[in-house]
Amino acid sequence: MTSPQLDTGLLRYFSTSHLAAAIAALLVSYGSSAVIVFQAAQAFGSSAEQINSWFTALGLGCGLLTLLLSWHYKEPIMVVWSTPGAALMVSMQGVPLGQAVGAFLFAAALMLLVSATGFFARLVAMIPKTLASAMLAGILIRFGSQVFLSMQTQTVLVSLMLATYLLSKIRMPRYSILLMLVVGFGYAALTGQLHTENLHWHAPSLQWLAPEFHLGTLISVGVPLFIATLVTQNVPGIAIMRAYQYQAPAAPLVNATSIGTLLLAPFGAFMMNVAAISAAITMGRDVDPNPRKRYLANIWLALFYLGLAALGGVVVSVFAALPNELLWALAGIAIFGTLLTNLVAAWAEEKTREASMVTLIASASGMTLFGIGSAFWGLLFGLCVYHLNRRFNRD
Repeated sequence: MTSPQLDTGLLRYFSTSHLAAAIAALLVSYGSSAVIVFQAAQAFGSSAEQINSWFTALGLGCGLLTLLLSWHYKEPIMVVWSTPGAALMVSMQGVPLGQAVGAFLFAAALMLLVSATGFFARLVAMIPKTLASAMLAGILIRFGSQVFLSMQTQTVLVSLMLATYLLSKIRMPRYSILLMLVVGFGYAALTGQLHTENLHWHAPSLQWLAPEFHLGTLISVGVPLFIATLVTQNVPGIAIMRAYQYQAPAAPLVNATSIGTLLLAPFGAFMMNVAAISAAITMGRDVDPNPRKRYLANIWLALFYLGLAALGGVVVSVFAALPNELLWALAGIAIFGTLLTNLVAAWAEEKTREASMVTLIASASGMTLFGIGSAFWGLLFGLCVYHLNRRFNRD
């Protein structure tokens, strides 16, 4: 009796759908933002060796935290770097690297303080699930539309990938993402669009980047990094987990990512947080019909993270070898299922549909006010509509 049970238990760790979802999540999280991180590191005057350390530290931290948290809670918990934070830092030219590292530590300390005082959990509890779904749908619409924009310059490549995905969904839905990946890479290789000359080996390296604490830099770099990560990553990330009925407590997750950042920031891990957009890729039904087994995709993902940490600075050169359209198509097609799920969930309750509509449109707009992106503003505007409707008893 024990042997068949043991075999079944082992086989679940090698499910192709778990592996495919992990690959897609990895490509979305790394492929859409690795270059942004590279540019942010350059903005602070980092050398090639120091940028190598940035990617080694980020891969190590995200991998270990994703592995430990997913395994402990048996839920698909994904830890990533703060892409909005990196985007903010790209424009901050002239800040010495030491002062930037001090600001990273300051931002992480603020995040830990917000979480430890219990304010974060109250903040997440204030967000209706329908609005969280609308916010994510708005963000994902922008990613999904890149598939069709990419067709303008790579019509055959993107069309083949899209057709493979849609056709395989009919008969083999659990493997559609993996098949789409294979077709995309295969076509790019056959047509000579893989720029292997951009591949260079760089051994992993962790270099100590001595922090310096300068009040002006703490305010100009640390505070915006904290705000961007809080409102566009951690809050939406926890809200999305709740929308998928995952109940891991918010405080330990945010505490863990904040402490991880405090430990690894002096090596270049500028800010780690609970993932939002890419995390949803491993939460859908296509990953596994049983929601209690979907965390296994994140175990694979954690191993990939650690593998990328071992590659160090090779990460950027790998993505430089791929056509940009292939990366955008991968990112866009991978979230089709997640986008559909959240669009349906956003309209599930009639009394919140107007608020959901405002949230979706604002989140999809790409607007930026006061250095804060559209996800936060979409959620804020939607919450205003939601509470106004409740106050005046509108159905």
